[in-house]
Amino acid sequence: MLTLVALVEFTAGAEAAGQRYEDAVLALLGRHGGGLERRLRGTDERTEVHVIRFDARTGYESFMADPERVALRADLGPAAPTTRVIEVHEV
Repeated sequence: MLTLVALVEFTAGAEAAGQRYEDAVLALLGRHGGGLERRLRGTDERTEVHVIRFDARTGYESFMADPERVALRADLGPAAPTTRVIEVHEV
């Protein structure tokens, strides 16, 4: 199992578009053996934190290469959110 935390920052002025993008791509996780465990939004409405799990690293890799996810991101262009992904484990 692979557990990730994604810190997503929406582009100023494009928060709604970024949130719609996240809605769409998070819905693709199941195709790749993944699932969203938690989705939290910052009080500033410009940041989200996602806790995501995959059955295997290959699932994460296939999610990142998913043509639908790639196309959705390309459609947003410069309005696409910035994301930092951290691999985590229980302590």
